[in-house]
Formats: sequence, C-alpha cells, structure tokens
Amino acid sequence: MEIRKRLFELQDKAYADFQYTLTPTVPRKLFIGVRVPELRKFAKIYSREKEATAFMQTLPHHYYDENMLHGLLISEMKDYGECVAAVDAFLPHVDNWAVCDLMSPKVFKKHRQELILKIREWIASNHVYTCRFGMKMLMSHFLDADFKKEYLELPAGVHSDEYYVNMMIAWYFATALAKQWEATIPYIVNKRLDIWVHNKTIQKARESKRITDAQKEYLKGLKK
Repeated sequence: MEIRKRLFELQDKAYADFQYTLTPTVPRKLFIGVRVPELRKFAKIYSREKEATAFMQTLPHHYYDENMLHGLLISEMKDYGECVAAVDAFLPHVDNWAVCDLMSPKVFKKHRQELILKIREWIASNHVYTCRFGMKMLMSHFLDADFKKEYLELPAGVHSDEYYVNMMIAWYFATALAKQWEATIPYIVNKRLDIWVHNKTIQKARESKRITDAQKEYLKGLKK
C-alpha cells in the first residue's frame, strides 16, 4: 500500500525499539518507528486525501504505526455521527493502550449529551480497550463543567482482571480526586474500588502535583 510506503519513509528504528519497550503486548516486528509528532503532521495532511477513507475502511491493519495513524485520523473527523461510527468500527481492532489513549476526537467536545450515552456503552464492553477508551473519554470530557456525581459510578462499577482496564480506573479516580475531591473521596474512604485499583488510585493521586500535601497525607492512611 502507498500509505505503508510513506510511513516507512518516516521510519526511526531506534524509536521503534523504544516504543516496543512501552507497549509489550505488540510484537517488535510490527513497529515501523514513526514518531508521534511526525504521525500527527502526516495525519493532518493525509486526512484531506481520498485515500484516507479507503485506508480507514481496510481493517485490520498490520503495523502498530498504521493503527496509530488510524486513531489520529479519527481524531480529526468533523462529523460527530461519522466519527462515532468510525470509532465503533476501529475499537474491536485496538490491541494496546497506546493506540487506545491516542484517540481523542475533537468533535466530541460539541456533542456531550450524545457522547455520554456512547461512553456508557463503551465502558460496559467486555473488550479491554473499548472499555478503557470509554473511561478515558469520561475522564477527558466529564470531570470539569459537565461533571455529575453519578458518572463516578460508571468506572466504579467495572470489576476486571485486565491490567489495562484497572490502570485506567485508577487513573480516572486519581484525576477525579484532583478535580472533584468532595464527590470522589467517599469512594476511597468507603473502599468502593477493588483492592489493587484502590491502592493504585492512592499511589497515582499522591504522585500528582494537583493534590495538596494535606490530601496526600490523608490518602496515605486510607491504603488497604
């Protein structure tokens, strides 16, 4: 494919080695080694080409970098309905945290009412990275002005043996403690989360610069 040839033209083998150390669930041979800033530039240009549509309809991709590009192309989409459809088509093929977390569709900011319904659906999924993506979107879009206490129940209700799901729950609640302390701290005090997630949430919150020293000391005493 022409797109693959263009990605190999941007290859940095040392970077591919580095990316592999961060994403061990993907075999080393599937990393081309395109740096993310270069991928972002390429995605902005490529999104305007007709070939981009054909590329996004050709799933699954072979290389990690192709999946990263796909996620960035989705993030550039301007029509909400088309973007959600593209996300739903792509998520079953996502097999690592990096591709999952890279996707951040700009159009979602203008469609919060519809988005929360999709987030509920994604979080309820048994697919690791669909569930993780849903929680990432909840964290990104609903911990500030559009926050509601009831939204905390969505990640709190997830009980999983999957590392990348549990890490996302901990990341979500650590961020929620920084942004919505009063609403979130009861989940820690009342030990609503699974033991590993509970302790990881406290760890991540205590590492955060957005949590006060007094809050960090209080959290220290809440470890299971």
